[in-house]
Amino acid sequence: MNPYLAEFLGTLVLILLGDGVCACNALNKSKGQGAGWVAIIIGWGLAVMAGVFVAGPSSGAHLNPAVSLALALTGSLPWAMVPDPDTKLGTFCTMPAIKNTWRNFFCEFVGTWLLVFCILMFATEGNVAGVSLGSSGAFPVTMLIMAIGVSLGGATGYAINPARDLGPRIAHAVLPIKGKRDSGWWYSWIPVAGPLAGAAFAAGMFLLIF
Repeated sequence: MNPYLAEFLGTLVLILLGDGVCACNALNKSKGQGAGWVAIIIGWGLAVMAGVFVAGPSSGAHLNPAVSLALALTGSLPWAMVPDPDTKLGTFCTMPAIKNTWRNFFCEFVGTWLLVFCILMFATEGNVAGVSLGSSGAFPVTMLIMAIGVSLGGATGYAINPARDLGPRIAHAVLPIKGKRDSGWWYSWIPVAGPLAGAAFAAGMFLLIF
């Protein structure tokens, strides 16, 4: 499969399932309404796993521009492959539990730093995790996403991925949803800039170590 098509399909699966569990938990008359934070964390973890299995064999399944940036910075990915196609899908976006711009940014920065640094460490030669870019890394990365959600995700909803937030926020803004509120554009830069900065820091730290 063409790697760009693979990333499109993998990201579609990721966002459809991930935003789907948010909708299932929040919407009135849903059978899953009120399932809670743990259900959302499990849903997003499994959404990542499903997206990785779809895209992994053909593209390495980044599904996250922050991961692509870090891999390019560490020399594992040609820079020509970094720009992702505009194929993000969804209807829900993240918002902080408490509005505090720089603390919200820091939370996204730290969460993505942890995500990317652990992925890079998982893939190092001799690591017992033994993952690679692709489907074989789906299970450890799924557990990692769930760990970040349980431990660090409560403050901002842990976007830790520009693709998870920006596309769905745009969709929320343009879709004719009855009774919707504003799309929170004041916050929209944080789930994009925070993850990219965290990924770049993780890549720099990885290069210093190795």
